[in-house]
Amino acid sequence: MVLVMSMSAQAQIGEHRNDLAIGVNAGYGLNTIGFVPKVTQKMYGGLTGGFSVRYVCEKYFNTICSVAAEVNYAALGWKEDILNPMDQPVINAKTGKAEEYSRTISYVQVPIFAHLAWGREQKGFQFFFQAGPQFGYCLGESTTSNFNWDDRNIEERSNKTDAQGTMSVEHKFDYGIAAGLGVEYSLPHLGHFQIEGRYYYGLGNIYGDSKRDYFGKSNHNTIVVKLAYLFDIMKTKK
Repeated sequence: MVLVMSMSAQAQIGEHRNDLAIGVNAGYGLNTIGFVPKVTQKMYGGLTGGFSVRYVCEKYFNTICSVAAEVNYAALGWKEDILNPMDQPVINAKTGKAEEYSRTISYVQVPIFAHLAWGREQKGFQFFFQAGPQFGYCLGESTTSNFNWDDRNIEERSNKTDAQGTMSVEHKFDYGIAAGLGVEYSLPHLGHFQIEGRYYYGLGNIYGDSKRDYFGKSNHNTIVVKLAYLFDIMKTKK
């Protein structure tokens, strides 16, 4: 009798799901590099997008529990804010223009999330939170500047750290923690539409960080706004 009551209670608390959805996502990210020594920067903006998958395994009380993952292309990097001690743009003597420098680093990224949602499963809105590890691999990089590097006006810069300007990415593999908050709207037979704000903190560095290296820290910090569409492949809940 006790065993039957225990099984009944468990059945009421946790409702099994076996729902699989796949789709696509696209968004825009704002990135900086956490350089130590410091490099003054503006947010670097770049596109991101790829494929999404989500498996719903259980509804526990009012919480819909899932595992979600993505495979994305992302353009990250940094854009330097080259100023003098008066917070005015530094003018290059050769070009007569304010100096500008940015680096684009292209990645393939794979975030894997524990996905928790509250709201309607079949039709209507639900709020979700997801968090987990993210792994990336550098596909390539490119530099954009409006001055010749040997002619840079380093004397007038308030921030004189410039070793990064000629250094290629040393650590191709990137890893860190990502977390996001979002809203999903579901329609029967049409699928799931999501909008999400996400933050990624890199635990790895793009440059060497030993005592012999120039930078002690050089990790990614990214804010992303993302849209996604998923459609059901398996749907067990009637």
